[in-house]
Amino acid sequence: MFVELFSKLSYFPLPGKKAQLKAAPANRFKNISKNVINLKRAKKAAVLIYCYPKKEKTYFSLIKRSNYNGVHSGQISLPGGKFDKNDSSFKETALRECGEELGINIDLKKDLFALTPLYIPPSNFIVTPYLAYENFYPKFNPDSREVALHIEISIEELKKLKIEKKILINEYQNDSLIPCYTYKGHIIWGATAMILSEFKSLLASLELN
Repeated sequence: MFVELFSKLSYFPLPGKKAQLKAAPANRFKNISKNVINLKRAKKAAVLIYCYPKKEKTYFSLIKRSNYNGVHSGQISLPGGKFDKNDSSFKETALRECGEELGINIDLKKDLFALTPLYIPPSNFIVTPYLAYENFYPKFNPDSREVALHIEISIEELKKLKIEKKILINEYQNDSLIPCYTYKGHIIWGATAMILSEFKSLLASLELN
């Protein structure tokens, strides 16, 4: 079923920022002028919604990042990372980083489908999300230095998730109510929630046609 949907992706317009903003923190709209200035100097990164078959369903991978001295420490995210000068494209960045973090062999020339790029103010990154599908279940061996936990979620479970609002306390949210998804006790918020919001909207559009 998902293979058929994946093959039709290029025929449909992306839901875009409208879908992303459904899961955006309210303070994302503050300091707009500052964000515009920072965009010109923003660092580049790419992440991957890496889909594969498991138990006759389609799953994809999320990771809980290890604790480190940075704004995304310990957060739930999609595999991915910073563009490297040796990467030939953002697509290669997404595939390389996914392979390194999840400890899998992945074809760096694999076909990918790009979703809408997203600016992340706290870390000053522009992230390009990609979607990929594997026709077999990968042999995962997550890198313990970067990945505290590998989380697998099915497409069916993702479609059932609803946006909630929870109070999060960290160095830049300051006890704010934040839109998020909750999956098996894990809070998915920020850029990851916004990317998944667009992915959910895209899936809904594909299934209606």
